[in-house]
Amino acid sequence: MAQPARPPTGYPSQNGAGQQPYSNGPVQNQLMHSSDGQGYSPSVPGLYSHQMPAKVPPHQTSGQYNYSGSQNVSQLNNYQGPGQTLNRPPVAPFSGSPVQQTGPVPQVLLPALQNSAAISSAGSFPPGASPPVLSNWQYSQTPVSQPVGSQTSHLAHMTGTGSAQPPSSLSGDTNPPGNYQYAASPGGPPLQNSYMKPGSAPPPVTQPLTPLHPPARPPLGPPPVGGPPLIRPSTLTAGPPNTQSLLNSAANRDGNATSAASDGSVVQNSYDAIEGGGLMATPHPSPAPPNLKMNRSVGYSYPTLPPGYQNTSPPGAPGMQASALQYPDGSKHFHQPALGTNHLTASMGGLSLQQEGLRPVNLLQERNILPMTLLKAPVPNLHEDIQKLNCNPELFRCTLTNIPQTQALLNKAKLPLGLLLHPFKDLSQLPVVTSSTIVRCRSCRTYINPFVSFLDQRRWKCNLCYRVNDVPEEFMYNPVTRVYGEPHKRPEVQNATIEFMAPSEYMLRPPQPPVYLFVFDVSHNAVETGYLNTVCQTLLDNLDLLPGNTRTKIGFITFDSTIHFYSLQEGLSQPQMLIVSDIEDVFIPMPENLLVNLNENKELIQDLLRTLPQMFTKSLETQSALGPALQAAFKLMSPTGGRISVFQTQLPSVGMGALKSREEPNQRATAKDIHLTPSTDFYKKLALDCSGQQVAVDLFLLSGQYSDLASLGCISRYSAGSVYYYQSYHHKHNPVQVEKLQKELKRYLTRKIGFEAVMRIRCTKGLSIHTFHGNFFVRSTDLLSLPNVNPDAGYAVQMSVEESLTDMQVVSFQSALLYTSSKGERRIRVHTMCLPVVTTLSEVYLGADVQAITGLLANMAVDRSVSATLSDARDALVNAVIDSLSAYRSSVLSIQQPGLMAPFSLRLFPLYVLALLKQKAFQTGTNARLDERIFTMCQVKNQPLVYLMLMTHPSLYRVDNLTDEGALNINDRTIPQPPILQLSVEKLSRDGAYLMDAGSVMFLWIGKNCGQSFISQVLGVPNYGSIPQNMTHLPELETAESIRTIAFISWLREQRPFFPILYIIKDDSPLKSSFLQNMIEDRTESALSYYEFLLHIQQQVNK
Repeated sequence: MAQPARPPTGYPSQNGAGQQPYSNGPVQNQLMHSSDGQGYSPSVPGLYSHQMPAKVPPHQTSGQYNYSGSQNVSQLNNYQGPGQTLNRPPVAPFSGSPVQQTGPVPQVLLPALQNSAAISSAGSFPPGASPPVLSNWQYSQTPVSQPVGSQTSHLAHMTGTGSAQPPSSLSGDTNPPGNYQYAASPGGPPLQNSYMKPGSAPPPVTQPLTPLHPPARPPLGPPPVGGPPLIRPSTLTAGPPNTQSLLNSAANRDGNATSAASDGSVVQNSYDAIEGGGLMATPHPSPAPPNLKMNRSVGYSYPTLPPGYQNTSPPGAPGMQASALQYPDGSKHFHQPALGTNHLTASMGGLSLQQEGLRPVNLLQERNILPMTLLKAPVPNLHEDIQKLNCNPELFRCTLTNIPQTQALLNKAKLPLGLLLHPFKDLSQLPVVTSSTIVRCRSCRTYINPFVSFLDQRRWKCNLCYRVNDVPEEFMYNPVTRVYGEPHKRPEVQNATIEFMAPSEYMLRPPQPPVYLFVFDVSHNAVETGYLNTVCQTLLDNLDLLPGNTRTKIGFITFDSTIHFYSLQEGLSQPQMLIVSDIEDVFIPMPENLLVNLNENKELIQDLLRTLPQMFTKSLETQSALGPALQAAFKLMSPTGGRISVFQTQLPSVGMGALKSREEPNQRATAKDIHLTPSTDFYKKLALDCSGQQVAVDLFLLSGQYSDLASLGCISRYSAGSVYYYQSYHHKHNPVQVEKLQKELKRYLTRKIGFEAVMRIRCTKGLSIHTFHGNFFVRSTDLLSLPNVNPDAGYAVQMSVEESLTDMQVVSFQSALLYTSSKGERRIRVHTMCLPVVTTLSEVYLGADVQAITGLLANMAVDRSVSATLSDARDALVNAVIDSLSAYRSSVLSIQQPGLMAPFSLRLFPLYVLALLKQKAFQTGTNARLDERIFTMCQVKNQPLVYLMLMTHPSLYRVDNLTDEGALNINDRTIPQPPILQLSVEKLSRDGAYLMDAGSVMFLWIGKNCGQSFISQVLGVPNYGSIPQNMTHLPELETAESIRTIAFISWLREQRPFFPILYIIKDDSPLKSSFLQNMIEDRTESALSYYEFLLHIQQQVNK
């Protein structure tokens, strides 16, 4: 397919105002910004003729569906993680495919990677695609397999600089067989495994690790499709010929187009190839530098960060010490001053800074361990020069900020290793770089970042695979300082989070226009709820704020037992309804007028939105043909891709995808019988078809009855959409839900959006990713397909240490997200994080991030609930606490003490796990409706960590005595900061008023003896008895108390993308039980109190 010309530049970053425009070189190569059109003209017929091929739906039997995408029951307490990738084609294990080569080249055996995910993180993005960032969060499970060379370690010194990495297997097992040979690039000395000691011969192929918990059943993904990967002439393929996955075969069907990347390498024209690396990564034929022995002393080990390159004079200039290390071109090692022993304190003398994290805490005696302010992420134990460049933990976070050197050490700690990402988060400041050259490692395709090292002005060493790369001429000029010869000061090397404007080789087709299709349930039940009035009015109010440009398109479909299309053709005096009653074989009438340009047809669109709510008021049609309506929507959207927003109010009853009720209210408590799996694979298969055509589906469920969200939710889960649930929505009977829908729909309609996105995570060689969590489809073992990406979605991955990280002081993780902005610009957002490697168990515990651990365990528990039973998931959560505290007691504590001892870093671990057990997703008892439980599980899988923790362990504040002491001042507003209280009735006083912030809901509890001033000056009523039963708003009064209270609640609400309803409750309020249910530390009818839970843990630990 012809590539579009590179767009001119000129748009400010869509993601944050006021970035400094960079210019790129003495010649002004615009460093920022691209034009609107970017080579796409909607009027040119056939421009989208080469669509992304649709996926082959996976063969799956009902009931075998796994919520997160991992298809094995993973043992939570062993953290080996399910080894199946989501929807990955099963591939028969193969042993030792011969290396394909086109000429005589030295070959070298490398130890095989033992986890199919291990390698994928580094190299399997097409040159512009980005790995998924799971910044505080986690999600759909899948093992990942990655291209050779993509995972090498980054800041640590290793014995080699340029070794290639072996390909990983596509087998669904987490521990694929590993008999591969990998041939070195032609020319240059033979490559050695960079993790071997110098001088030792490469060992024979390493045998894969035996899984602790073998998979319970084979993967459920689609069968393998397509032929062997394309082989580039005169280079070597990175993997065996039969490891082809769905997307690669899609590339074959697309014509095997290739495009030249900026560094001269050739990449295949599929999303997998575009982002570079992955299974299709091929080593470059340029000579590999010999392995360089790196001394353990800091001088050459890991060059100073920043910058890796300190001086601007060329190597060998006067005053520079020549190093004895010789490079292939004869130039000498560029000397960098050592930082001293505190450069990387992880394995050196810096532990004294964090000894508090290791202090033993007797949980049975120290009851007041909850911090009075929100818990912050632990700071990695790195030198401050490195740490100040590290990625913001709100975007990218690891469960262990000290990475264990070996899998054996990780197993001993009994803690899960994983990443939580929030890759597309709204950012107030985001450096955006436009450059004709995006600098990436030629081997593993890692983007240049703050943690690479510059050997001299002309060469930089990758911090993932340690390959030495040339610095392109254009990169020598620093657009910020306007100085030539300072590549280490460029924005790409000074920012752990950065966005690139992608050139044309990062596109498979011209960037798609923003296309929005709204699908409305208009059955009698739907009309009765009154939701259409709210939705249509909110759409009318925000029509001009939809992200997009002059190419934005919009369309509408309504359905009951038939499907109604709306022609918005120019020249019509009013919209024209077209009814299709054949729901068994849906077709699109007049396809050219159903999706129309928003700007050119705005009056007709507004007319339709005003009349829609009244059009069906007298309808008596009770049936719901949701399946056929979605099929029609998919057909309409396929040519371009875009977003489908579907509003549904009941169980689909006719046509494809019809469902029957499976909820029996009296059996809600029996964990074995609840239906957490889909009853049909129709919605999952349709979602995969949507994903293949770059279409995402967002589901708004507004229902009072059971609607089988377990089945319907698949349409969003696998198409990278979102699920919204408004239980018992009714404009009259439940008016508080109307405001919630209005506020959340406005955010949904106006927030930024990325189209036709792919994401990949790379990590240092030796680490491997084996399971993903979130809403997406795993397209080619480790490339996440995200037809839409939004700023409110989080992701998570599970990892293992596949090869010992010996001789490494630090490791790195990089996520890259390649997407099309609503302005038609192709962009790449890259996040890079650096963490120290440690060798002792105490250091592993010292760096434990208890919130990230809890978030990852919650994702794993959702998978276990679906693949096994709810009780299995609950047991696994409890065992996670028992195992880790047992390991700490037996292996770290030098003096055995009575009580339940935990390291300070894990002091909140039992409390957070107890909170998970009491959350709607995992609680027992008849309180939770099935759809409500499923929706909470959806939130666990798709929420960034910060929101997930708030919903799991709410914050409690006393608000009747707010003062300005310690308050924040934001935009001329004073925001009080009351201390956080423990979640126990013990902390409540009848004399006070208490605000509980549970994330998606807030409760303001007023004690019977609450002061009269608070009741009158904040609630605006004369006395306690006058407080209305269903009060949900605070009046805005001109009193200091009212201003403070409203400012505090508004500030809490502004920090999240959803709208929490505020319920004001008294002792006799019906909602008091909901308020008390969130008192995590107290006993409930079906769950232990915190103290009882600690006694149970102690009993198990001391066995």
